[in-house]
Amino acid sequence: MKHDAELEKQIAKIAEAAKGKIGVAAVRLETGDFAALNADRHFPMQSVYKLPISMAVMEKIKLGELDLDEKIGVTKEDMVREGQRSPLRDKNPDGGEFTIRELIRLALVESDGTASDILMRVAGGPYEIQSYLTQIGIRDMKILNTEKEIGKDWQTQYENWAMPTAAADLIRHLCISDDGGSEAGLNCPAVMPVDSLSMFHDELRGILYQMAISTPGAKRLKGLLPAGTAVAHKTGTSGTQNGVTAATNDIGIITLAELRTVHDAA
Repeated sequence: MKHDAELEKQIAKIAEAAKGKIGVAAVRLETGDFAALNADRHFPMQSVYKLPISMAVMEKIKLGELDLDEKIGVTKEDMVREGQRSPLRDKNPDGGEFTIRELIRLALVESDGTASDILMRVAGGPYEIQSYLTQIGIRDMKILNTEKEIGKDWQTQYENWAMPTAAADLIRHLCISDDGGSEAGLNCPAVMPVDSLSMFHDELRGILYQMAISTPGAKRLKGLLPAGTAVAHKTGTSGTQNGVTAATNDIGIITLAELRTVHDAA
């Protein structure tokens, strides 16, 4: 494991242009080498928190407490307000029934706030999600509020925070093989077949697939990467109030072309 001081200098120089509080944690999963900037500070997660919520639901599915094809009722009262992103609400203003599989897809691929709130409820609420995070060793990440609650009060979004180090650890949990080995490529989206929807039952790989086809954030982690680079990510974006944007986030895994070649040949 090596601390990349030169890369940190480059990150810090780039961050100066943002004229805001910047937090970064970058880890090479195969080696543990890392670079960071303000990685031990609290940053509001915004929709990034839909990733750990979905992971907590998948854990209950893995344990047999829930089923992916179980239908969940969603009422008009469950919908997030206008102005908050929710294709589910827009297409089904009076509510309906949706499988957990579809709710996870909506939350991760389309960043749907209503779907995220229903998944939080299905997972057992913030306490159960926090318990899951503790179980997998993630301590510097807090999930307290629904999207509906966040939409009512500007300050509430700051109660749902993560340290960049914790975000990196969450990705590591997704990508490192269950046997504790360091073969990060095992679960990376770059080596997953195109019909990966069928892999939902294969532990957390279904989550990675949804992140790989997520639609928001073309100019975030993907922004300056070579065309065709495999990126599985989840963005988070706040509104702007009195000229202040609370957060612009992205969390994910990037598989560089040369690594993908090695993985494909393995």
